[in-house]
Amino acid sequence: MIAVLGLIIGVVAGLVLEPTVPTSLQPYLPIAVVAALDALFGGLRAMLDGIFNDRVFLVSFLSNVVVAALIVFLGDQLGVGTQLSTAVVVVLGIRIFSNAAAIRRHVLKA
Repeated sequence: MIAVLGLIIGVVAGLVLEPTVPTSLQPYLPIAVVAALDALFGGLRAMLDGIFNDRVFLVSFLSNVVVAALIVFLGDQLGVGTQLSTAVVVVLGIRIFSNAAAIRRHVLKA
């Protein structure tokens, strides 16, 4: 319940304050969002499977975001930022859809 309240407060604060992302961080924001979504879907799947652990979720959430951002940063430094960004989005997208399929099977029993 605390997480839901935190989510609601965060969304409302974002809509009211309308924060801007510095130009230097803009390439990393979409990657961080996709990495966070991967962790969220993984957490939901683990909860439905009865194996959810809040510490594992927190570490997964933070490490996914940091590792994805570091991969994109490395790509930018090597001059192949868009290719590595695309690779990160594809890999995380596959994981998100895999978790979504498992959640659907669990919820719909199909």
